[in-house]
Amino acid sequence: MNARRTGLTITVVVIGGLVAYALWGATQSAPDLIPFDAVVALVSIGVTAWLFRQPLAGGLVAGVLAAFSPVATPVASFAAFHTARRRPFREALAVTVVGILGQAIQGIWRTPAGLSYGWWMLLMTAAYAALLGWGFWAQARVNLLRELRDRARRAEEEQERRIVEARQSERNRIAREMHDVLAHRLSLLAAYAGAVEYRPDAPPERLTEAARVIRAGAHQALEDLREVITLMRSEDDGNPDAPAGQTLADLPALLAEARAAGQRVELDDRLDPAALPPALGRCAYRVIQEGLTNARKHAPGQVVTLQLAGPPTILTVRNSTVPDGRGPGGGTGLAGLAERVSLVGGELEHEIDADGEFRLTVRLP
Repeated sequence: MNARRTGLTITVVVIGGLVAYALWGATQSAPDLIPFDAVVALVSIGVTAWLFRQPLAGGLVAGVLAAFSPVATPVASFAAFHTARRRPFREALAVTVVGILGQAIQGIWRTPAGLSYGWWMLLMTAAYAALLGWGFWAQARVNLLRELRDRARRAEEEQERRIVEARQSERNRIAREMHDVLAHRLSLLAAYAGAVEYRPDAPPERLTEAARVIRAGAHQALEDLREVITLMRSEDDGNPDAPAGQTLADLPALLAEARAAGQRVELDDRLDPAALPPALGRCAYRVIQEGLTNARKHAPGQVVTLQLAGPPTILTVRNSTVPDGRGPGGGTGLAGLAERVSLVGGELEHEIDADGEFRLTVRLP
C-alpha cells in the first residue's frame, strides 16, 4: 500500500510538472486564454489522481479536456498508456480514440505554430498508437511474470507434494518388507515355541534342539531386519551395492525352514526361475512366503499346496481352512501383498471356495 501511494505521488508530481510546462507554452501562444488554461490544468491534475481508481472514466475525461486546451495533453497521453497497461483492450482503445479525437478538435482551433493540421494529426495519432502499444506490452510482460511466478509456486508445491508422497511410499515399502520378512520368521519361532509349550515332557535332547532352533531363528530375524533396513536405505533397485533380496532361487531354503517347523508343504513347480526378471522373482518369493505365513497363523496343521506355472507366470497357494483358525493380524499382509503385486503389473485374487479351501492366486506379467 505504501509503495502504491508513493507511485501515485510520483506520477502526479511528474504529470503536474508536464502540465505546468504545457501551461507555460500555452501562455506564449495564447495569452488571452491563460485563466481558462489554468483551470484546465488544475482539473487535469485532479484527473491524474482519479485515473488510478477509474482508468476508463478518468481517461475519457482527460481526452475531452484535451479538446479544449493543450495543457491537458500530458494527462490524456498518460491516460492512454495507463489504461492500456491496466485495463482490457476495449477500454484502452476507447480512451485512445477519445484522446485522438480530443487532439483533432484542439488542432482545429489551436493549431501549433509551424505544423500543418495534417502533420499535427499524423504525429498525435502515431504518439497515441505508440502509447497504446507500449501499455499493452507492459501489461503482457507483467502478466507473463505473474504467470511464471505462479508456475514456479505450483512447481514448488508439486515438488513438495511429490516428496511427501515419496516419503509415504517409502514408509509403505518398509512396512511391506518388515511384514513379509519378520512375519515369516516370527511365525516359525512361534511354531517351535508352541511345540515346546505343548510337549514339556519331551526328552531333554529335543528341548535343547528346539531352544537352539529358536535362538538361531531369533538371530536370523535380526539379520533379516538388518537386510531390510539396508535395502530400504538404498536409492533404488538398480543400486549394485544394495542387497538383492530373495528370489525364487531361494525357494528351497524357504520350504526347508517351513518343513523344519512342522509345516506340511507340497510343491508343484513347473516354472523356470531364471526366466523371471529380478523384480518379478522377488515378488513371487514374497507371495509364497506370505502364503506360508498365513497358513501357519490361520490354518495350523493343514497341508499347503504350492503350484508354480508359466509363462505366463501363475502362482497358486492352497490350504484347507480350520474353524476358529484365525490368528493374529487383520488382513494387512494380503493388502500389502496386493499392492506389491500391482506395482509390478500383476493381479492378485484370494477366496475361500465352497469346500472351505483358501486359494491365493497371483498372475505376474
